[in-house]
Amino acid sequence: MKREEIIELPKVTDRRGNLSFIEAEKHIPFPIARAYWIYDIPGGQKRGSHAFKSQHEVIIALSGSFDVLLDDGKEKRVHTLNRSYMALYVPNMLWRSLGNFSTNALCLVLTSGSYSEDDYIRNYKDFKKVLGTENCESSKIFSLYDTTNRQPQYNTVFDCSLIEFPVIKNRAGCITPVHGEETIPFGINRVFYIYDIPSGAKRGVHAHKHCHEILIAASGSFEVELNDGINKKTVLLNRPTYGLHIPPGVWATEKEYSSGVVCLALASDVYDTDDYINTYTDFKKYRQNGDKNI
Repeated sequence: MKREEIIELPKVTDRRGNLSFIEAEKHIPFPIARAYWIYDIPGGQKRGSHAFKSQHEVIIALSGSFDVLLDDGKEKRVHTLNRSYMALYVPNMLWRSLGNFSTNALCLVLTSGSYSEDDYIRNYKDFKKVLGTENCESSKIFSLYDTTNRQPQYNTVFDCSLIEFPVIKNRAGCITPVHGEETIPFGINRVFYIYDIPSGAKRGVHAHKHCHEILIAASGSFEVELNDGINKKTVLLNRPTYGLHIPPGVWATEKEYSSGVVCLALASDVYDTDDYINTYTDFKKYRQNGDKNI
């Protein structure tokens, strides 16, 4: 049986705030099928209290802190998560529960499989029985990421859209789940988030040739200014249940960050410097070339 593992994620320090990122099958040992975040958790509540037959997870404290109690049927271990750049990898067939949440704690979970009630073991006695009688295999998820034969894209601000995500509410807080290629129009190959953002900072200020992104105000609020070289539009993000889809070819600038904000992003592509357009002059040239080809 695999054991859990603490993973130190990359942390890019910047005067405009810190950024940490995760690439599927690079920083974590599985493709990302689903992401969900837990928030508005009342004091004294616990989450989890289940095991997965096949799915693997990575758990991160985007803000605040909480404890993760793991039980392999023989030994119990507690991990305290309180740094945004530290992740806890939890393989299948470990009983897990989350507790001791601090005020305004925000938990991000990335999983190897889509939601399936059949994969859950919700009764501890059943968990012990499965441990003793079955050999549960890890979920086999194959990445759909493919960079071959792709052409640069030239979308407009009118192709950007707000997506309302589901929310699951109960007395232990709220969960918002996102399934790659179901809830959003692309598979999730990279996740990044920006935190410790000072007042007056601006982030983004670039465009992509191929990469799609979903921006989410997981905590707090900020504005996104969109620009396609002709048209401009500003979108306010202030709820963890909404994501802004920014397709390739649109210049985006994030600004007007509130205190304590956490900007969460789901991306279709792994990081590639060649995919970025970092100056507005180059962006205008890119758009002009695209307009000639349309």
